[in-house]
Amino acid sequence: MELLICALAALTAGIGTGLAGLSAATVMVPVMIVLCPSFAGETGAYHATAIALASDILGSAFTSAIYIKHKNIDLKRGGIMLVCIISMCIAGSIAAWHAGNVVLSTFSLFLCVGIGIRFLLKPDTQKEQPVNKGTKLDWKGIAISLFFGLTIGFGTGFVGSGGGMMMLVVFTAFLGMERKSAVGTSTLIMTFTALIAFVSHALIDSTLVLEKWPILILCVVVESLASIASAQFANKVNNRVVGLVTGAVLTVLGVIMLGIHYRETLASFTLLWKVLECFDWYLVYLAGLITVLLLARHFFAIPKELWRKLLHLVAYTSSLFMMFKSHSWLTTSVCCLLFAAIVYPILHFAERWKGYAVFFNQRYSGEIKKSLLLLFCTHAALIALSWGWLDKPYIAITSILMWGIGDTAAALIGKRFGKHHVHLPLADPLKTWEGSSAMMITAFCTGFVALLMASPLKWHICLALAAISAPIAAYVELISHGGNDTVAVPTGVTIILSLLSVILT
Repeated sequence: MELLICALAALTAGIGTGLAGLSAATVMVPVMIVLCPSFAGETGAYHATAIALASDILGSAFTSAIYIKHKNIDLKRGGIMLVCIISMCIAGSIAAWHAGNVVLSTFSLFLCVGIGIRFLLKPDTQKEQPVNKGTKLDWKGIAISLFFGLTIGFGTGFVGSGGGMMMLVVFTAFLGMERKSAVGTSTLIMTFTALIAFVSHALIDSTLVLEKWPILILCVVVESLASIASAQFANKVNNRVVGLVTGAVLTVLGVIMLGIHYRETLASFTLLWKVLECFDWYLVYLAGLITVLLLARHFFAIPKELWRKLLHLVAYTSSLFMMFKSHSWLTTSVCCLLFAAIVYPILHFAERWKGYAVFFNQRYSGEIKKSLLLLFCTHAALIALSWGWLDKPYIAITSILMWGIGDTAAALIGKRFGKHHVHLPLADPLKTWEGSSAMMITAFCTGFVALLMASPLKWHICLALAAISAPIAAYVELISHGGNDTVAVPTGVTIILSLLSVILT
């Protein structure tokens, strides 16, 4: 039975590799650690990742060969990424061994859902006018390749998944490559990274080859054959169709695996009642704030941008209220995901109302539902990381407030007083020095106060953490395009505060 499950996982992974350049681990690791008893031990997730990497070697190689045949490879724009990713995947493998099974398995399960949602939200990241194949990178493209190449390389070695999807996004959205060329180039890079990462895993723990060689061989063969067939199909169909199919499969698979993996926890009446109680109180809190805002709008002439930011205030304080009410990271994260799952389809149908866009001051079609989904999913992940893993809930509180209040100040000051546009690398040309300065100052003050009130740290350490993280938050907000600061800023601040809290405390 276990061999059949692994074969089906490899089959699905091969389809994902050929269609969208996905790493095999995105599908295989969640399935294997949840449904296969032999991967449930201390090193189960590590072994599952290694087998997925081995499957990726031939699967990616055959896939890239088909894309080469169709002349859909562009190494002139992907060469730097290739070097950076290869150099960092060994470090990621070593870190994965020390991280342990719980961290790896949990990360892999949530990553599968996250990648699926990403494809559903934006099935095709290709620009309207992609650059010609073989065009050399400018200095901005080189900087982007270095940054993402190093981070993706480490992530590939660490969990074995996410690298293919991330390369696809970087190649299409940032480096302007045509989608099929991006998939072909990413799978070619994955061939080398999977080989190096697998060898690193095998050298660190050779028992995975000795004990699980039948599963290893089966997965390699099945994944390779599936990737060949799906790559042939992908080179002949519409990009959007491929993205939507990939997103739907990964999202459904990830949610099912999460449910099975946490079935005992979810079956607990204690957790269930805690979630329902927290969610009930949150609905009361939400109804109260919305009522106050509607009354204020009825009696006062509130400018559009201020109204938009008041709605943002309701959104980003929601997770903070849940944290305060639940006293549990798991309850809070589940409540965030539950609210996002309920309200997203409601907003989808509400868009048909003529006054919808005016009420929310929506800038483009689908903005509100997309931003809300990203916000609550991001907050759920950050709370799980800072509170559930690091046992430092004040990091999530501080990062959310620094982004929420800082972004509000940046928008209001920038719209009203902004006259000097920023011309830094990667910066959004519509943003101004006045708005970014307001963001940095407000983020610093907010971060300092939040750390003083929510953390056990001494005041001078709180001051240092706020002083270091505020400029970073302002710069990340500055280079975030299309509302992506909802994810980028709190995530960036959380990472910085997590590292600094370890160094300075």
